[in-house]
Amino acid sequence: MKILRTQLETYGTAEDGRLFRTRTDGVISGSAYAKIWEQARSYAFTPEQVASPLAARPYDLRHAAVSLWLNAGVHAPEAAERAGHGIDVMLRVYAKCIDGQREIANRRIEDALS
Repeated sequence: MKILRTQLETYGTAEDGRLFRTRTDGVISGSAYAKIWEQARSYAFTPEQVASPLAARPYDLRHAAVSLWLNAGVHAPEAAERAGHGIDVMLRVYAKCIDGQREIANRRIEDALS
């Protein structure tokens, strides 16, 4: 969080709230993100991790975040809104990522019925 706060204090955001932007406040291209992402992985990871599929694309972090939210019990409509998905996409893409929820669901149903 300290790095993020320093970034915000030093550079602020674009008018539309984007944290990263070009020198003229433009949108950074996908190819530029990919190049920077590849460089960042080489700094942050061991050589074995760089060679693996771990966080191979920026989207992988988003996928991990949404999976975490759903497994933490965030309701699918809320997670979908935060991720910028429709609920249909959320359930189709992430349903297989929800793990270990059966006991929690059973307990909630029992509590609702009692």
